[in-house]
Formats: sequence, structure tokens, C-alpha cells
Amino acid sequence: MARYDYRCPKCDTQFEVEHPMAEHPVVTCPNCGEVASQVFGASSIVFKGSGFYNTDQRGAKGATPATSSSGSGNSDGSSGGSSDSSS
Repeated sequence: MARYDYRCPKCDTQFEVEHPMAEHPVVTCPNCGEVASQVFGASSIVFKGSGFYNTDQRGAKGATPATSSSGSGNSDGSSGGSSDSSS
């Protein structure tokens, strides 16, 4: 059973009703008997740390051509050693 908040539009009373998630009953105000509407609030779930978003895994499989700095494909920035052998 889940708990839901309801508010009466007539007397502005806010109250809580417990019913199954699949059920959508017509809820009346306990004070005046008017049909109440469900109140939706912000979720209290907070995702902290890594691994929750699809952008957390970028860079683990290699850089994309748009983000590559030299286009050589090496992740350490070296050019392969061919241009440094000028001794």
C-alpha cells in the first residue's frame, strides 16, 4: 500500500490516504465531503556519485574524433616516437 497526499479545493485541507498503486479511488475531504485532488510533490531521491548517468562512462572506451586532441588515437598524447628521434 502506498500513501498519497490529497488537498480539498473547497476548504484547502490537506490529508493523506493509503491505497494500492494500481487503484485510483475518488477521495473525498474528511471535513466537508468535497472531492479532493491528489497533490504531487518533488521526489526525495538524490543520485550522488558515479555510475548513474550515461555521461559517466565517456572516455572509458576511447575518445571520440571530436574530442581527440591530436587525432593520433593515443590517449597519452604521444605521437608514437617517430618525430622525437631527431638525435
